[in-house]
Amino acid sequence: MKTGLVLEGGAFRTIFSSGACDGLLAADIMPDYCVGVSAGIAYGVSYISKQSGRNLEILTHYANDKRYMGINNLLRPGNHRCYFGLQFTYDTIPNELIPFDYETFAAFPGEVEAVVTNMDTGKAEYLPVPKRDDHFELLQATCALPFLFPVYHINGKPYMDGGAADAIPYDHAVEKGCDRVVVILTRERSYIRKQESLQPLIDRFYRKYPKFCDTMRRRADDYNACRGRLFRLEREGKVLIIAPKCTKGFSRTERDVEKIKALYQDGYQQAVAWQEEIRAFLKG
Repeated sequence: MKTGLVLEGGAFRTIFSSGACDGLLAADIMPDYCVGVSAGIAYGVSYISKQSGRNLEILTHYANDKRYMGINNLLRPGNHRCYFGLQFTYDTIPNELIPFDYETFAAFPGEVEAVVTNMDTGKAEYLPVPKRDDHFELLQATCALPFLFPVYHINGKPYMDGGAADAIPYDHAVEKGCDRVVVILTRERSYIRKQESLQPLIDRFYRKYPKFCDTMRRRADDYNACRGRLFRLEREGKVLIIAPKCTKGFSRTERDVEKIKALYQDGYQQAVAWQEEIRAFLKG
């Protein structure tokens, strides 16, 4: 029996996932395989490294810090026109201020993958998260939201936000041999994604990558269809889903610390309350 954990992205809404993962840690629940998208896996590695509360500490300390995110970073030399301070976010924080436990992460006996979207093909690729990467290049690439991040080149291939091509990689977890899969969403169950209002701008800005533009054009329909199928599988007992109660009014770059704490607690409390159901589900 192989167990899997799937982590949806969603920028700062993934603090809900962090709360849920910390709840799983408190219950001593760890999967054999973990795959995540964008901030989902960027935060998820702290679950694999067993650093409960680390993501909450980062957001509550630095969400309002201009070094972490802000318009000024777009103009900062060497920051590659990124809204987030790359050096501060992916080097200073994990290597100095709130250290990431590389050794515990590397000791994880299972497999951890991050989803990225290949800009040339418009398709998702699933890359193993390195046991040691002091600059978190892959995690930067999976988090690379259009307009807010640059295009990342890894092994000669151009990548951006994994959520564009596969926002909830449940099917991939099954393809990896997972018999039982827990999916942590970052939008409430009633949520329906609307068509991308910035599509004309995407078509112009990323005209060098027409297949990526096509993927973005289909994104809402693909996302809604994926969620609908997951909810059907949940009713059939084939997948276990944890989702926030409400994310309305919570920005993808939320700065209100109390809102951040509340969404984290929602995830934590759900995971702790359902720990026996989760454990029983994973055992089959």
